[in-house]
Amino acid sequence: MTVEIGVILPTSTPDPARPILGDVRASARYAEEIGLDSVWSTDHLIASAPMLDSTVVLATAAAVTERITVGYNVMLLALRPVAWAAKQISSLQLVSNNRLVLGIGTGNPAHGDTGWRAAGVDYTNRGRLTDEALAVLPDLIAGKTATAENIALSPGAQVPPIFVAGSGTRAFRRAAAYADGWATIASSPAEVRTSLERINELANGKQLRATVIAPQLDGDPRGQLAAYEAAGTERVILPPTGDWKRDYEEAAKLRLS
Repeated sequence: MTVEIGVILPTSTPDPARPILGDVRASARYAEEIGLDSVWSTDHLIASAPMLDSTVVLATAAAVTERITVGYNVMLLALRPVAWAAKQISSLQLVSNNRLVLGIGTGNPAHGDTGWRAAGVDYTNRGRLTDEALAVLPDLIAGKTATAENIALSPGAQVPPIFVAGSGTRAFRRAAAYADGWATIASSPAEVRTSLERINELANGKQLRATVIAPQLDGDPRGQLAAYEAAGTERVILPPTGDWKRDYEEAAKLRLS
């Protein structure tokens, strides 16, 4: 089985009653030591529970590891001026020795629009702003002159793999137009297959694969992972329960099973 197994760093939780703020250095090192494929940080300015800055978290994880992939799950690109986002991404790609994967999303409605208003961004425009940013982001990361911005950042970096998250038609079109992959939360293997078929019909010859966050694994997890793989999944990111060390050990057992 070739599905990659990733875990969330202990920097946030969807449950406001149980904030998870653990040791990023220890957790990233442990994930690498026990053979996991990737560690991920969520992203928001103001969320429903305490949340650390994603770029700082991933830079910290990269600094104490050598092999493991570090990833945004997912960066809310429209919250930032695109040039600043590109500078953060290219810098992180360089200091991590090209171990970055960049997930892009438009935000979970459960967090509301407070963070967007604080950043001076109209919440209702976040989809359009994300599309506009994605159109120039790869050139900015690579150090090329981005026509719309008329600037070139230096130093440039290797553009990381990009996946776009979302389940609606606009997200599918965004993934097909700008991304190397697509991400979904808790979709079944059948849903993944159907969604990828729709996305790849739009992708002009590209064949995107899926990242599944919080996959449906119970009873026969190995068989279910095989079903996800057959549906076009390249990685799963397992959800936190509040005890990151136990979560990582369970993830490692799954990877080796």
